[in-house]
Amino acid sequence: MTAVIISMRLPVAALLHKGIARLMDIILHIGAHRTGTTSFQHYLRGNRARLVDDGTGVWEPQMMRQGLLDGLFAKPRILNGRDLQRKAMGRVRVRATQAERTGIERLLVSEENMIGAPRACLRAAMLYPAIGERMARLDAAFEGRITRVVMNIRALDLWWSSVAAYGVGRGHEMPDEARIATVAASKRSWRDVITDVAGALPQAEIKILPFETFVGQADKVLMQATGRAAPANHAASWLNRSPDTATMRQKMIDNGVPADNLPDHLTQNEKRWTPFTLEQGANLREAYADDIMWLTAGADGLATLTEDSSHKRAGFSLPVGALTKGQFHDQQNPHRFQGRLAQTG
Repeated sequence: MTAVIISMRLPVAALLHKGIARLMDIILHIGAHRTGTTSFQHYLRGNRARLVDDGTGVWEPQMMRQGLLDGLFAKPRILNGRDLQRKAMGRVRVRATQAERTGIERLLVSEENMIGAPRACLRAAMLYPAIGERMARLDAAFEGRITRVVMNIRALDLWWSSVAAYGVGRGHEMPDEARIATVAASKRSWRDVITDVAGALPQAEIKILPFETFVGQADKVLMQATGRAAPANHAASWLNRSPDTATMRQKMIDNGVPADNLPDHLTQNEKRWTPFTLEQGANLREAYADDIMWLTAGADGLATLTEDSSHKRAGFSLPVGALTKGQFHDQQNPHRFQGRLAQTG
């Protein structure tokens, strides 16, 4: 499915007329889910005053989930004579203009739900199938002025496992074997997701930060997003962890699943939980390695793979704490283009 979204950027003269002395950079931190976004947003809230003093405004879920984007991603709909999508775009533009008038030099928007919901990924058995269209609508809301996108990605076997575990911990059903097999066989990888984002936002710089490198380093994520020095306070927070195997077993029993009917992957393993067979897990890891190789080779000019040279690691391994404590985190150019054509994936 292809969606055409027209985004008209306000001329500089119009901005000056609105009392705005300079163009504010608009930076999106779009997740993905289960890559430390909650920890990153906690860090932003804890350092909000210092960031504002440095010229960085912050929009994060506690503000954005109060109706700011309501209607933006829904199918076009008229309610009481009002176009809900246009109304949402208007709210975004008003809030952005207000921020710009205060002298903010850059606006960092961190909200992983902008790209879709992890449960929707499970239902579709693929990574963020509508991300292209959603990014195009955001770009229209920001009048074509998004300058940078920062996205964290994660090894596919661990990402899907974390999504499923977190869902079970929230009371959702465990995906059955058929669903897990479909997920494992999906050909859509982070490369496809990044390509969709680039198609929707051709004017924006796209920076890709591997979870395995930046886990527990919110300050390093912020530095990559803004290009500014970042405070160290709250930078190492690890929040919103996925439940471990024992907790998931008990949760399913509490939800009415008899202990004898629990899936084998919940009864035969007390280590890091995964719903995938050895072969399925290996295939997903291979797909992620291909994604990293593509990014390392330049990503066809669409995105930049960002590595933190100060963070020593081996391969795609997590720090010792992450290995022993289970799965962590959630759920983190010139303005020249006036039209958008985005693929939903």
